[in-house]
Amino acid sequence: RRKLRSDVAAAFPTLSTEQLAEFIPNKEELNVIKIYSHKGEAITVYMNHRNPILFEVEKVLYPTVYTLWVYPDLLPAFSTWPPVLQKLAGGADLMLPGVVVPSSGLPRVQRGTLCAVTLLGNRAPVAVAVATMPTEEMLAAGMKGKGFAVLHTYLDHLWEYGDKSYPPTLAPLVTDSAGKERAGDEEELQGKEPVTSLSPEPQQHVDIRDLSLKEQEPCAELLAKEEAHENRAAEPAEDASTEEQQEAEDSRTPQEQMDALFNQCFFHALKCKVKKSDLPLLTSTFLGSHMFSCCPAGKQLDIKKSSYKKFSKFLQCMQQQQILQVKELTKGVESIVEVNWKHPDIKAFAVPEGFSSASAAQDSKSEDREQVYHAPEIIPLYGVSTKMIPLFQESGHRKGSILSSSEVRNIIINYVKNNELVDETNKNFVKVNAILCDCLLDKSEQDEISHLKWDELLSRCLDRLQPLHQVTFFGQEPVVRKGNLEPIDITIAQRSSNKKVTIIKNLELYGLDPQCVANTLQQKVQASATISPAPGAKDRVQVQIQGNQIHHLAKMLLEEYQLPRKYIQGLEKAPKLGRKK
Repeated sequence: RRKLRSDVAAAFPTLSTEQLAEFIPNKEELNVIKIYSHKGEAITVYMNHRNPILFEVEKVLYPTVYTLWVYPDLLPAFSTWPPVLQKLAGGADLMLPGVVVPSSGLPRVQRGTLCAVTLLGNRAPVAVAVATMPTEEMLAAGMKGKGFAVLHTYLDHLWEYGDKSYPPTLAPLVTDSAGKERAGDEEELQGKEPVTSLSPEPQQHVDIRDLSLKEQEPCAELLAKEEAHENRAAEPAEDASTEEQQEAEDSRTPQEQMDALFNQCFFHALKCKVKKSDLPLLTSTFLGSHMFSCCPAGKQLDIKKSSYKKFSKFLQCMQQQQILQVKELTKGVESIVEVNWKHPDIKAFAVPEGFSSASAAQDSKSEDREQVYHAPEIIPLYGVSTKMIPLFQESGHRKGSILSSSEVRNIIINYVKNNELVDETNKNFVKVNAILCDCLLDKSEQDEISHLKWDELLSRCLDRLQPLHQVTFFGQEPVVRKGNLEPIDITIAQRSSNKKVTIIKNLELYGLDPQCVANTLQQKVQASATISPAPGAKDRVQVQIQGNQIHHLAKMLLEEYQLPRKYIQGLEKAPKLGRKK
Protein backbone atom coordinates (compact mmCIF):
# COMPACT_ATOMS: atom_id res chain seq x y z
CA ARG A 1 0.00 0.00 0.00
CA ARG A 2 2.86 2.38 0.79
CA LYS A 3 4.52 1.56 -2.53
CA LEU A 4 1.22 2.08 -4.38
CA ARG A 5 0.78 5.46 -2.74
CA SER A 6 4.26 6.53 -3.79
CA ASP A 7 3.63 5.28 -7.35
CA VAL A 8 0.39 7.24 -7.52
CA ALA A 9 2.10 10.36 -6.19
CA ALA A 10 4.77 10.03 -8.89
CA ALA A 11 2.24 9.37 -11.66
CA PHE A 12 -0.17 12.16 -10.63
CA PRO A 13 1.83 14.93 -8.97
CA THR A 14 -1.17 17.31 -8.94
CA LEU A 15 -2.74 15.30 -6.10
CA SER A 16 -2.27 16.96 -2.72
CA THR A 17 -1.21 15.01 0.37
CA GLU A 18 -4.78 15.06 1.68
CA GLN A 19 -6.18 13.87 -1.65
CA LEU A 20 -3.57 11.12 -1.81
CA ALA A 21 -4.49 9.91 1.70
CA GLU A 22 -8.15 9.93 0.71
CA PHE A 23 -7.41 8.19 -2.60
CA ILE A 24 -5.27 5.38 -1.09
CA PRO A 25 -6.55 5.10 2.52
CA ASN A 26 -4.57 3.35 5.22
CA LYS A 27 -7.26 1.29 6.93
CA GLU A 28 -9.93 0.67 4.32
CA GLU A 29 -9.91 -2.52 2.30
CA LEU A 30 -8.03 -2.30 -0.99
CA ASN A 31 -8.40 -5.25 -3.37
CA VAL A 32 -6.25 -6.19 -6.35
CA ILE A 33 -7.63 -8.24 -9.24
CA LYS A 34 -6.23 -9.25 -12.60
CA ILE A 35 -8.23 -9.16 -15.83
CA TYR A 36 -7.36 -9.65 -19.47
CA SER A 37 -8.18 -7.51 -22.50
CA HIS A 38 -9.41 -8.95 -25.79
CA LYS A 39 -5.80 -8.81 -27.00
CA GLY A 40 -4.73 -11.02 -24.09
CA GLU A 41 -2.89 -8.27 -22.19
CA ALA A 42 -2.81 -8.74 -18.41
CA ILE A 43 -4.26 -5.75 -16.57
CA THR A 44 -3.98 -5.24 -12.81
CA VAL A 45 -6.97 -3.44 -11.28
CA TYR A 46 -7.02 -1.77 -7.84
CA MET A 47 -10.44 -1.71 -6.15
CA ASN A 48 -11.63 0.54 -3.31
CA HIS A 49 -15.21 0.98 -2.08
CA ARG A 50 -16.16 -1.77 -4.57
CA ASN A 51 -15.10 0.46 -7.46
CA PRO A 52 -12.00 0.15 -9.64
CA ILE A 53 -9.87 3.24 -8.98
CA LEU A 54 -6.69 2.42 -10.93
CA PHE A 55 -5.56 -0.02 -13.57
CA GLU A 56 -2.00 -0.91 -14.44
CA VAL A 57 -0.75 -1.95 -17.88
CA GLU A 58 2.94 -2.73 -18.41
CA LYS A 59 3.82 -1.11 -15.04
CA VAL A 60 2.06 2.17 -15.94
CA LEU A 61 -0.80 3.38 -13.71
CA TYR A 62 -3.97 4.84 -15.21
CA PRO A 63 -7.02 6.25 -13.38
CA THR A 64 -10.49 4.90 -14.04
CA VAL A 65 -13.53 7.05 -14.78
CA TYR A 66 -14.68 6.46 -11.19
CA THR A 67 -11.49 8.20 -9.98
CA LEU A 68 -11.80 11.01 -12.50
CA TRP A 69 -15.35 11.74 -11.36
CA VAL A 70 -13.93 12.46 -7.89
CA TYR A 71 -10.86 14.32 -9.23
CA PRO A 72 -12.07 15.71 -12.59
CA ASP A 73 -9.01 17.96 -12.99
CA LEU A 74 -6.48 15.18 -12.46
CA LEU A 75 -5.69 14.98 -16.21
CA PRO A 76 -5.78 17.52 -19.05
CA ALA A 77 -9.25 17.23 -20.54
CA PHE A 78 -10.47 17.40 -24.14
CA SER A 79 -14.17 17.71 -24.95
CA THR A 80 -16.13 15.96 -27.67
CA TRP A 81 -19.75 15.78 -28.81
CA PRO A 82 -22.18 13.56 -26.83
CA PRO A 83 -22.96 11.22 -29.80
CA VAL A 84 -19.23 10.40 -30.03
CA LEU A 85 -19.42 8.53 -26.71
CA GLN A 86 -21.21 5.65 -28.37
CA LYS A 87 -18.37 5.27 -30.89
CA LEU A 88 -15.70 5.45 -28.18
CA ALA A 89 -17.53 2.82 -26.13
CA GLY A 90 -17.62 0.67 -29.26
CA GLY A 91 -13.82 0.53 -29.45
CA ALA A 92 -12.96 3.57 -31.62
CA ASP A 93 -10.14 6.01 -30.99
CA LEU A 94 -10.89 9.73 -30.81
CA MET A 95 -10.19 11.55 -34.06
CA LEU A 96 -9.33 15.24 -34.06
CA PRO A 97 -12.41 16.39 -36.04
CA GLY A 98 -14.46 15.10 -33.10
CA VAL A 99 -12.59 17.30 -30.59
CA VAL A 100 -14.29 20.56 -29.59
CA VAL A 101 -11.85 23.49 -29.58
CA PRO A 102 -12.89 25.93 -26.81
CA SER A 103 -12.42 29.68 -27.09
CA SER A 104 -9.64 29.45 -24.47
CA GLY A 105 -7.73 26.98 -26.66
CA LEU A 106 -6.76 23.35 -26.22
CA PRO A 107 -4.73 22.12 -23.25
CA ARG A 108 -1.00 21.87 -23.99
CA VAL A 109 0.05 18.23 -24.09
CA GLN A 110 2.88 16.19 -25.57
CA ARG A 111 2.76 12.89 -27.40
CA GLY A 112 2.06 10.10 -24.90
CA THR A 113 0.44 12.43 -22.35
CA LEU A 114 -2.42 10.80 -20.46
CA CYS A 115 -5.65 12.75 -21.04
CA ALA A 116 -9.31 12.68 -20.07
CA VAL A 117 -12.15 12.89 -22.57
CA THR A 118 -15.31 14.75 -21.54
CA LEU A 119 -18.62 15.49 -23.23
CA LEU A 120 -19.53 19.03 -24.21
CA GLY A 121 -21.31 20.72 -21.33
CA ASN A 122 -20.16 18.30 -18.61
CA ARG A 123 -16.71 18.27 -16.97
CA ALA A 124 -17.07 14.65 -15.78
CA PRO A 125 -14.68 12.51 -17.89
CA VAL A 126 -16.11 9.56 -19.84
CA ALA A 127 -12.85 8.12 -21.21
CA VAL A 128 -9.12 7.84 -20.52
CA ALA A 129 -6.86 8.22 -23.54
CA VAL A 130 -3.26 8.88 -24.60
CA ALA A 131 -2.41 11.76 -26.94
CA THR A 132 -0.87 10.58 -30.21
CA MET A 133 0.69 13.97 -31.01
CA PRO A 134 1.50 17.29 -29.28
CA THR A 135 -1.11 20.04 -29.22
CA GLU A 136 0.95 22.11 -31.68
CA GLU A 137 0.86 19.30 -34.24
CA MET A 138 -2.90 18.88 -33.77
CA LEU A 139 -3.45 22.53 -34.66
CA ALA A 140 -0.88 22.46 -37.46
CA ALA A 141 -2.67 19.46 -39.00
CA GLY A 142 -5.90 21.42 -39.12
CA MET A 143 -7.46 19.17 -36.45
CA LYS A 144 -7.44 16.16 -38.78
CA GLY A 145 -6.28 12.62 -38.11
CA LYS A 146 -6.19 10.47 -34.98
CA GLY A 147 -5.67 12.53 -31.86
CA PHE A 148 -6.08 10.10 -28.96
CA ALA A 149 -5.72 6.35 -28.42
CA VAL A 150 -8.56 5.38 -26.08
CA LEU A 151 -7.68 2.98 -23.24
CA HIS A 152 -10.80 2.87 -21.07
CA THR A 153 -14.33 4.29 -21.29
CA TYR A 154 -17.46 4.67 -19.26
CA LEU A 155 -19.66 1.58 -20.05
CA ASP A 156 -16.80 -0.89 -20.70
CA HIS A 157 -16.00 -4.07 -18.74
CA LEU A 158 -13.73 -2.22 -16.32
CA TRP A 159 -16.55 0.20 -15.49
CA GLU A 160 -18.83 -2.80 -14.96
CA TYR A 161 -16.54 -4.10 -12.20
CA GLY A 162 -17.75 -1.16 -10.08
CA ASP A 163 -21.20 -0.08 -8.96
CA LYS A 164 -22.12 0.91 -12.57
CA SER A 165 -22.95 4.46 -11.52
CA TYR A 166 -23.39 7.20 -14.09
CA PRO A 167 -21.14 10.23 -14.61
CA PRO A 168 -22.02 13.17 -12.35
CA THR A 169 -23.00 16.49 -13.89
CA LEU A 170 -20.10 18.90 -13.39
CA ALA A 171 -20.40 22.40 -14.81
CA PRO A 172 -17.57 23.42 -17.17
CA LEU A 173 -15.03 25.84 -15.72
CA VAL A 174 -15.14 27.95 -18.88
CA THR A 175 -18.13 28.35 -21.18
CA ASP A 176 -17.33 26.98 -24.61
CA SER A 177 -18.47 29.50 -27.17
CA ALA A 178 -16.70 27.54 -29.86
CA GLY A 179 -18.98 24.62 -29.23
CA LYS A 180 -21.91 26.23 -30.99
CA GLU A 181 -19.77 27.32 -33.93
CA ARG A 182 -18.70 23.76 -34.61
CA ALA A 183 -22.12 22.20 -33.94
CA GLY A 184 -22.51 21.23 -37.57
CA ASP A 185 -19.20 19.37 -37.85
CA GLU A 186 -19.23 15.58 -37.98
CA GLU A 187 -16.81 13.58 -35.93
CA GLU A 188 -14.38 11.23 -37.64
CA LEU A 189 -13.65 8.08 -35.73
CA GLN A 190 -11.38 5.21 -36.55
CA GLY A 191 -13.45 2.05 -36.14
CA LYS A 192 -10.72 -0.22 -34.80
CA GLU A 193 -10.14 -1.61 -31.35
CA PRO A 194 -8.31 0.69 -28.90
CA VAL A 195 -4.78 -0.15 -27.82
CA THR A 196 -5.90 -1.88 -24.64
CA SER A 197 -9.60 -2.21 -25.28
CA LEU A 198 -11.48 -3.49 -22.27
CA SER A 199 -14.48 -4.72 -24.27
CA PRO A 200 -17.15 -2.11 -23.46
CA GLU A 201 -20.68 -3.35 -22.84
CA PRO A 202 -23.61 -1.53 -24.34
CA GLN A 203 -25.66 -0.54 -21.31
CA GLN A 204 -25.98 3.22 -21.57
CA HIS A 205 -27.84 5.90 -19.65
CA VAL A 206 -29.52 8.30 -22.03
CA ASP A 207 -29.92 11.07 -19.45
CA ILE A 208 -26.16 11.37 -19.05
CA ARG A 209 -25.72 12.22 -22.64
CA ASP A 210 -28.03 15.22 -22.20
CA LEU A 211 -29.67 14.47 -25.52
CA SER A 212 -33.24 15.28 -26.38
CA LEU A 213 -34.85 13.38 -29.22
CA LYS A 214 -33.96 16.16 -31.62
CA GLU A 215 -30.35 16.11 -30.49
CA GLN A 216 -30.14 12.39 -31.12
CA GLU A 217 -31.06 12.78 -34.77
CA PRO A 218 -27.49 13.42 -36.04
CA CYS A 219 -26.33 10.24 -34.26
CA ALA A 220 -29.23 8.29 -35.66
CA GLU A 221 -28.41 9.56 -39.13
CA LEU A 222 -24.80 8.42 -38.79
CA LEU A 223 -25.84 5.00 -37.52
CA ALA A 224 -28.48 4.56 -40.21
CA LYS A 225 -26.36 5.34 -43.28
CA GLU A 226 -26.18 1.68 -44.14
CA GLU A 227 -29.92 1.28 -43.64
CA ALA A 228 -30.50 4.13 -46.07
CA HIS A 229 -28.55 2.19 -48.71
CA GLU A 230 -30.95 -0.74 -48.36
CA ASN A 231 -34.06 1.45 -48.31
CA ARG A 232 -33.00 3.33 -51.41
CA ALA A 233 -32.24 0.08 -53.21
CA ALA A 234 -35.76 -1.15 -52.42
CA GLU A 235 -37.61 1.95 -53.66
CA PRO A 236 -39.14 1.35 -57.08
CA ALA A 237 -38.94 5.02 -57.93
CA GLU A 238 -35.16 4.97 -57.72
CA ASP A 239 -33.54 5.67 -61.08
CA ALA A 240 -30.24 3.95 -60.31
CA SER A 241 -29.66 0.73 -62.20
CA THR A 242 -28.76 -2.59 -60.61
CA GLU A 243 -25.17 -2.23 -61.76
CA GLU A 244 -24.84 1.21 -60.17
CA GLN A 245 -26.28 -0.12 -56.93
CA GLN A 246 -23.81 -2.99 -57.01
CA GLU A 247 -20.94 -0.55 -57.53
CA ALA A 248 -22.15 1.57 -54.62
CA GLU A 249 -22.34 -1.53 -52.43
CA ASP A 250 -18.84 -2.65 -53.46
CA SER A 251 -17.46 0.78 -52.58
CA ARG A 252 -18.40 0.24 -48.93
CA THR A 253 -16.05 -1.40 -46.45
CA PRO A 254 -16.83 -4.98 -45.27
CA GLN A 255 -17.83 -3.55 -41.90
CA GLU A 256 -20.30 -1.14 -43.50
CA GLN A 257 -21.74 -3.95 -45.62
CA MET A 258 -22.23 -6.11 -42.50
CA ASP A 259 -23.93 -3.17 -40.73
CA ALA A 260 -26.24 -2.81 -43.73
CA LEU A 261 -27.00 -6.53 -43.70
CA PHE A 262 -27.89 -6.41 -39.99
CA ASN A 263 -30.18 -3.44 -40.60
CA GLN A 264 -31.88 -5.21 -43.50
CA CYS A 265 -32.43 -8.46 -41.58
CA PHE A 266 -33.54 -6.54 -38.47
CA PHE A 267 -36.30 -4.60 -40.24
CA HIS A 268 -37.25 -7.62 -42.37
CA ALA A 269 -37.69 -9.75 -39.22
CA LEU A 270 -39.75 -7.10 -37.43
CA LYS A 271 -41.97 -6.51 -40.45
CA CYS A 272 -42.56 -10.12 -41.54
CA LYS A 273 -41.62 -12.52 -38.74
CA VAL A 274 -42.38 -11.09 -35.29
CA LYS A 275 -45.95 -10.71 -34.09
CA LYS A 276 -47.26 -8.85 -31.07
CA SER A 277 -48.27 -12.18 -29.52
CA ASP A 278 -44.60 -13.27 -29.61
CA LEU A 279 -43.59 -10.61 -27.08
CA PRO A 280 -41.73 -10.71 -24.78
CA LEU A 281 -39.20 -12.36 -27.09
CA LEU A 282 -35.71 -13.45 -26.05
CA THR A 283 -33.08 -11.46 -27.95
CA SER A 284 -31.18 -14.68 -28.68
CA THR A 285 -34.36 -16.18 -30.21
CA PHE A 286 -34.93 -13.03 -32.26
CA LEU A 287 -31.42 -13.27 -33.70
CA GLY A 288 -31.19 -17.03 -34.20
CA SER A 289 -34.75 -17.75 -35.30
CA HIS A 290 -35.95 -14.58 -36.99
CA MET A 291 -33.07 -12.48 -38.28
CA PHE A 292 -31.02 -15.44 -39.55
CA SER A 293 -34.01 -16.63 -41.59
CA CYS A 294 -34.18 -13.20 -43.27
CA CYS A 295 -30.55 -13.30 -44.39
CA PRO A 296 -30.22 -13.40 -48.21
CA ALA A 297 -28.78 -16.52 -49.82
CA GLY A 298 -24.99 -16.48 -50.04
CA LYS A 299 -24.61 -14.10 -47.08
CA GLN A 300 -24.13 -14.74 -43.38
CA LEU A 301 -24.75 -12.54 -40.36
CA ASP A 302 -21.67 -12.09 -38.15
CA ILE A 303 -21.96 -9.46 -35.42
CA LYS A 304 -18.19 -9.53 -34.81
CA LYS A 305 -17.61 -8.24 -38.35
CA SER A 306 -19.96 -5.27 -37.82
CA SER A 307 -19.20 -1.99 -36.09
CA TYR A 308 -21.46 -3.01 -33.19
CA LYS A 309 -19.35 -6.07 -32.17
CA LYS A 310 -22.18 -7.28 -29.91
CA PHE A 311 -25.84 -7.93 -30.70
CA SER A 312 -26.95 -6.30 -27.46
CA LYS A 313 -25.26 -3.09 -28.58
CA PHE A 314 -26.99 -3.26 -31.96
CA LEU A 315 -30.36 -3.60 -30.21
CA GLN A 316 -29.50 -0.69 -27.95
CA CYS A 317 -28.96 1.52 -31.00
CA MET A 318 -32.39 0.49 -32.28
CA GLN A 319 -33.86 1.22 -28.86
CA GLN A 320 -32.37 4.71 -28.91
CA GLN A 321 -34.20 5.27 -32.19
CA GLN A 322 -37.42 4.20 -30.37
CA ILE A 323 -37.96 1.24 -32.70
CA LEU A 324 -38.19 -1.30 -29.88
CA GLN A 325 -37.67 -1.70 -26.15
CA VAL A 326 -35.36 -4.25 -24.55
CA LYS A 327 -35.48 -5.24 -20.87
CA GLU A 328 -33.59 -7.70 -18.69
CA LEU A 329 -36.57 -9.72 -17.43
CA THR A 330 -34.22 -12.33 -15.94
CA LYS A 331 -30.75 -11.41 -14.69
CA GLY A 332 -28.32 -11.62 -17.61
CA VAL A 333 -31.05 -12.57 -20.14
CA GLU A 334 -32.51 -9.75 -22.26
CA SER A 335 -35.87 -9.82 -24.02
CA ILE A 336 -37.65 -7.59 -26.52
CA VAL A 337 -40.76 -6.42 -24.67
CA GLU A 338 -42.18 -3.85 -27.09
CA VAL A 339 -41.95 -3.02 -30.81
CA ASN A 340 -43.08 0.26 -32.39
CA TRP A 341 -44.51 -1.12 -35.63
CA LYS A 342 -45.66 2.40 -36.56
CA HIS A 343 -42.07 3.63 -36.68
CA PRO A 344 -41.34 5.26 -40.06
CA ASP A 345 -38.30 3.04 -40.66
CA ILE A 346 -40.36 -0.16 -40.27
CA LYS A 347 -43.23 1.17 -42.40
CA ALA A 348 -40.83 2.37 -45.11
CA PHE A 349 -38.86 -0.88 -45.28
CA ALA A 350 -39.48 -2.87 -48.43
CA VAL A 351 -38.85 -6.61 -48.42
CA PRO A 352 -35.94 -7.38 -50.81
CA GLU A 353 -36.66 -9.15 -54.07
CA GLY A 354 -36.66 -12.91 -53.76
CA PHE A 355 -38.27 -12.81 -50.32
CA SER A 356 -41.66 -11.29 -51.04
CA SER A 357 -42.87 -13.88 -53.58
CA ALA A 358 -41.43 -16.86 -51.75
CA SER A 359 -41.88 -15.63 -48.21
CA ALA A 360 -44.82 -17.90 -47.48
CA ALA A 361 -43.01 -20.98 -48.81
CA GLN A 362 -39.82 -19.98 -47.05
CA ASP A 363 -41.65 -19.51 -43.76
CA SER A 364 -42.89 -23.11 -43.87
CA LYS A 365 -39.58 -24.53 -45.07
CA SER A 366 -37.58 -22.59 -42.50
CA GLU A 367 -39.91 -23.53 -39.65
CA ASP A 368 -37.41 -26.08 -38.40
CA ARG A 369 -34.46 -23.75 -38.95
CA GLU A 370 -36.14 -21.01 -36.95
CA GLN A 371 -36.31 -23.29 -33.94
CA VAL A 372 -32.53 -23.72 -33.76
CA TYR A 373 -31.40 -23.62 -30.14
CA HIS A 374 -27.86 -23.64 -28.83
CA ALA A 375 -27.41 -24.88 -25.28
CA PRO A 376 -25.48 -22.38 -23.14
CA GLU A 377 -21.99 -23.19 -21.91
CA ILE A 378 -22.13 -23.42 -18.11
CA ILE A 379 -18.94 -23.34 -16.03
CA PRO A 380 -19.01 -23.63 -12.21
CA LEU A 381 -16.76 -21.04 -10.57
CA TYR A 382 -15.67 -20.34 -7.01
CA GLY A 383 -15.01 -17.08 -5.16
CA VAL A 384 -12.49 -16.76 -2.34
CA SER A 385 -14.41 -16.10 0.89
CA THR A 386 -13.09 -14.27 3.95
CA LYS A 387 -12.49 -17.50 5.89
CA MET A 388 -10.47 -19.01 3.03
CA ILE A 389 -8.14 -16.02 2.48
CA PRO A 390 -5.20 -17.49 4.54
CA LEU A 391 -5.21 -20.59 2.32
CA PHE A 392 -5.20 -18.66 -0.97
CA GLN A 393 -3.14 -15.56 -0.24
CA GLU A 394 0.10 -17.52 -0.66
CA SER A 395 -0.82 -17.95 -4.36
CA GLY A 396 -1.55 -14.22 -4.73
CA HIS A 397 -5.35 -14.36 -4.51
CA ARG A 398 -7.54 -12.13 -2.39
CA LYS A 399 -11.13 -12.05 -1.18
CA GLY A 400 -13.47 -12.11 -4.15
CA SER A 401 -10.98 -13.69 -6.56
CA ILE A 402 -12.85 -15.92 -9.03
CA LEU A 403 -11.38 -19.35 -9.80
CA SER A 404 -12.35 -22.47 -11.71
CA SER A 405 -12.36 -25.89 -10.03
CA SER A 406 -9.11 -26.86 -11.79
CA GLU A 407 -7.44 -23.66 -10.58
CA VAL A 408 -8.59 -24.35 -7.02
CA ARG A 409 -7.22 -27.89 -7.29
CA ASN A 410 -3.81 -26.69 -8.52
CA ILE A 411 -3.59 -24.03 -5.79
CA ILE A 412 -4.35 -26.59 -3.06
CA ILE A 413 -1.85 -29.12 -4.47
CA ASN A 414 0.88 -26.48 -4.68
CA TYR A 415 0.12 -25.27 -1.16
CA VAL A 416 0.41 -28.80 0.25
CA LYS A 417 3.67 -29.50 -1.60
CA ASN A 418 5.25 -26.12 -0.78
CA ASN A 419 4.49 -26.58 2.91
CA GLU A 420 5.56 -30.27 2.87
CA LEU A 421 2.22 -31.50 4.21
CA VAL A 422 2.09 -34.84 2.35
CA ASP A 423 2.17 -37.70 4.86
CA GLU A 424 5.51 -39.52 4.54
CA THR A 425 4.05 -42.91 5.47
CA ASN A 426 0.92 -42.73 3.30
CA LYS A 427 0.94 -40.25 0.42
CA ASN A 428 -2.82 -40.54 0.05
CA PHE A 429 -3.15 -38.40 3.17
CA VAL A 430 -2.34 -34.75 3.86
CA LYS A 431 -1.27 -33.43 7.26
CA VAL A 432 -3.57 -30.70 8.58
CA ASN A 433 -1.59 -27.63 9.65
CA ALA A 434 -2.96 -24.58 11.46
CA ILE A 435 -4.21 -22.85 8.29
CA LEU A 436 -5.93 -25.95 6.92
CA CYS A 437 -7.43 -26.54 10.35
CA ASP A 438 -8.93 -23.04 10.55
CA CYS A 439 -10.15 -23.01 6.95
CA LEU A 440 -11.50 -26.52 6.45
CA LEU A 441 -12.41 -28.04 9.82
CA ASP A 442 -15.38 -27.35 12.05
CA LYS A 443 -14.65 -26.52 15.69
CA SER A 444 -15.78 -29.97 16.83
CA GLU A 445 -13.33 -31.59 14.37
CA GLN A 446 -10.23 -29.52 15.09
CA ASP A 447 -9.07 -31.70 18.01
CA GLU A 448 -9.94 -34.98 16.31
CA ILE A 449 -8.71 -34.74 12.69
CA SER A 450 -4.99 -34.49 11.98
CA HIS A 451 -4.97 -35.94 8.44
CA LEU A 452 -7.27 -35.68 5.43
CA LYS A 453 -7.44 -37.68 2.21
CA TRP A 454 -6.71 -35.73 -0.97
CA ASP A 455 -10.26 -35.97 -2.32
CA GLU A 456 -11.78 -34.97 1.01
CA LEU A 457 -9.36 -32.06 1.27
CA LEU A 458 -10.40 -30.75 -2.17
CA SER A 459 -14.13 -31.30 -1.63
CA ARG A 460 -14.03 -29.50 1.74
CA CYS A 461 -12.20 -26.61 0.08
CA LEU A 462 -14.76 -26.29 -2.74
CA ASP A 463 -17.65 -26.49 -0.25
CA ARG A 464 -16.26 -23.55 1.73
CA LEU A 465 -15.70 -21.27 -1.26
CA GLN A 466 -18.42 -18.94 -2.53
CA PRO A 467 -20.33 -20.67 -5.36
CA LEU A 468 -20.55 -18.82 -8.69
CA HIS A 469 -21.28 -19.83 -12.24
CA GLN A 470 -20.54 -18.51 -15.71
CA VAL A 471 -23.15 -18.81 -18.45
CA THR A 472 -22.28 -18.16 -22.11
CA PHE A 473 -25.22 -17.97 -24.49
CA PHE A 474 -24.74 -18.41 -28.23
CA GLY A 475 -23.47 -15.18 -29.80
CA GLN A 476 -23.25 -13.35 -26.46
CA GLU A 477 -20.57 -12.46 -23.93
CA PRO A 478 -20.10 -14.69 -20.84
CA VAL A 479 -22.11 -13.69 -17.75
CA VAL A 480 -20.87 -14.51 -14.23
CA ARG A 481 -23.55 -14.79 -11.54
CA LYS A 482 -23.44 -15.54 -7.82
CA GLY A 483 -24.69 -18.83 -6.44
CA ASN A 484 -25.35 -22.10 -8.19
CA LEU A 485 -27.38 -22.14 -11.39
CA GLU A 486 -30.96 -23.20 -10.66
CA PRO A 487 -31.88 -26.33 -12.64
CA ILE A 488 -34.89 -26.61 -14.92
CA ASP A 489 -37.52 -27.75 -12.42
CA ILE A 490 -40.09 -30.33 -13.58
CA THR A 491 -42.92 -31.26 -11.21
CA ILE A 492 -46.18 -33.20 -11.44
CA ALA A 493 -49.25 -31.60 -9.85
CA GLN A 494 -52.68 -33.06 -9.15
CA ARG A 495 -55.73 -31.24 -10.42
CA SER A 496 -59.47 -31.88 -10.08
CA SER A 497 -60.93 -35.24 -11.16
CA ASN A 498 -57.56 -36.89 -10.42
CA LYS A 499 -55.99 -35.27 -13.50
CA LYS A 500 -52.25 -34.62 -13.58
CA VAL A 501 -50.35 -31.74 -15.14
CA THR A 502 -46.62 -31.27 -15.82
CA ILE A 503 -45.13 -27.95 -14.70
CA ILE A 504 -41.77 -26.68 -16.03
CA LYS A 505 -39.91 -23.74 -14.46
CA ASN A 506 -36.61 -21.85 -14.98
CA LEU A 507 -36.49 -22.29 -18.76
CA GLU A 508 -35.43 -18.64 -19.19
CA LEU A 509 -32.21 -19.21 -17.26
CA TYR A 510 -31.03 -21.49 -20.08
CA GLY A 511 -32.03 -19.17 -22.94
CA LEU A 512 -35.17 -21.17 -23.75
CA ASP A 513 -38.32 -19.31 -24.77
CA PRO A 514 -41.15 -20.75 -22.60
CA GLN A 515 -43.70 -19.99 -25.32
CA CYS A 516 -41.69 -21.94 -27.92
CA VAL A 517 -41.28 -24.88 -25.52
CA ALA A 518 -45.03 -24.86 -24.79
CA ASN A 519 -45.91 -24.77 -28.51
CA THR A 520 -43.47 -27.56 -29.34
CA LEU A 521 -44.71 -29.77 -26.50
CA GLN A 522 -48.32 -29.12 -27.43
CA GLN A 523 -47.68 -30.30 -31.00
CA LYS A 524 -45.70 -33.37 -29.87
CA VAL A 525 -48.15 -34.73 -27.29
CA GLN A 526 -51.40 -33.20 -28.60
CA ALA A 527 -52.28 -31.81 -25.17
CA SER A 528 -53.22 -28.36 -23.95
CA ALA A 529 -50.26 -26.21 -22.80
CA THR A 530 -50.44 -22.84 -21.05
CA ILE A 531 -48.03 -20.25 -19.64
CA SER A 532 -48.54 -18.52 -16.29
CA PRO A 533 -46.41 -16.45 -13.88
CA ALA A 534 -44.12 -18.61 -11.75
CA PRO A 535 -45.05 -18.28 -8.07
CA GLY A 536 -42.32 -16.72 -5.94
CA ALA A 537 -40.13 -15.85 -8.93
CA LYS A 538 -40.33 -12.29 -10.21
CA ASP A 539 -40.44 -11.84 -13.99
CA ARG A 540 -40.43 -15.59 -14.66
CA VAL A 541 -43.10 -17.82 -16.12
CA GLN A 542 -43.85 -21.51 -15.97
CA VAL A 543 -45.15 -23.88 -18.63
CA GLN A 544 -48.06 -26.16 -17.69
CA ILE A 545 -49.17 -29.05 -19.91
CA GLN A 546 -51.85 -31.67 -19.31
CA GLY A 547 -50.76 -35.15 -18.22
CA ASN A 548 -47.43 -36.56 -17.13
CA GLN A 549 -45.29 -35.57 -20.11
CA ILE A 550 -41.84 -36.04 -18.55
CA HIS A 551 -40.83 -38.71 -21.11
CA HIS A 552 -41.44 -36.32 -24.03
CA LEU A 553 -39.94 -33.42 -22.12
CA ALA A 554 -36.78 -35.38 -21.26
CA LYS A 555 -36.29 -36.37 -24.90
CA MET A 556 -36.69 -32.76 -26.03
CA LEU A 557 -34.38 -31.24 -23.38
CA LEU A 558 -31.67 -33.92 -23.45
CA GLU A 559 -31.61 -34.95 -27.11
CA GLU A 560 -32.94 -32.00 -29.11
CA TYR A 561 -31.70 -29.13 -26.94
CA GLN A 562 -28.57 -31.00 -25.74
CA LEU A 563 -28.87 -29.78 -22.16
CA PRO A 564 -26.80 -31.67 -19.54
CA ARG A 565 -28.90 -33.98 -17.35
CA LYS A 566 -27.47 -32.47 -14.15
CA TYR A 567 -29.24 -29.18 -14.92
CA ILE A 568 -32.67 -30.81 -15.17
CA GLN A 569 -34.51 -31.68 -11.96
CA GLY A 570 -37.49 -34.02 -11.80
CA LEU A 571 -36.85 -36.49 -14.62
CA GLU A 572 -37.20 -39.36 -12.14
CA LYS A 573 -40.93 -38.56 -11.87
CA ALA A 574 -41.62 -39.96 -15.33
CA PRO A 575 -44.43 -42.55 -15.39
CA LYS A 576 -43.18 -46.13 -15.25
CA LEU A 577 -43.77 -48.05 -18.43
CA GLY A 578 -45.91 -51.18 -18.02
CA ARG A 579 -44.08 -54.50 -18.33
CA LYS A 580 -44.84 -56.76 -21.25
CA LYS A 581 -46.47 -60.01 -20.22
